[in-house]
Amino acid sequence: MALLACFALPCQAQVMGEEAELDRLRTKAEEAMGNEDAEGAAMSMGRAALMAAQLAKRQTDPASKQVFKAAEHLYRSQEHGYRAIALFRRAGGELPASAGVCGSLQLAQLELNHAQTSFEEPDHTVPKDATHPRVKPVQQSTEDWAIVLSSMRTEFHCPA
Repeated sequence: MALLACFALPCQAQVMGEEAELDRLRTKAEEAMGNEDAEGAAMSMGRAALMAAQLAKRQTDPASKQVFKAAEHLYRSQEHGYRAIALFRRAGGELPASAGVCGSLQLAQLELNHAQTSFEEPDHTVPKDATHPRVKPVQQSTEDWAIVLSSMRTEFHCPA
């Protein structure tokens, strides 16, 4: 029994460490945006998306796998959105925004759609009572980001 505990504890600690790193990267991106560093925010969100993808692959529980896949898509969407802001600023901030900026926002919308679909059409193998502690925060972030992304498209005069 002690031998089993020795092998199980490092695995749990590794997962918790990776989830903590995911949270750290997301926080770092938010701080970068607060400091008007859209490029740095995009880099951090890209790393967070990679971390979420890795966590999704390692999950054995379908509910957990689904949450991390949704988070991956959300973070990719935010990465594209932040890159659009950086590109807009680098181009001089002239309206209407360039095709590159609008293209980045379209990619952001596509990834956001994937994240939203993850919640609207749950995996049928997931039991109804199965919940993951990250479900509500990721869902709320997805809803909030949809509003932000829509206003960015309007502000940058990008076609819908």
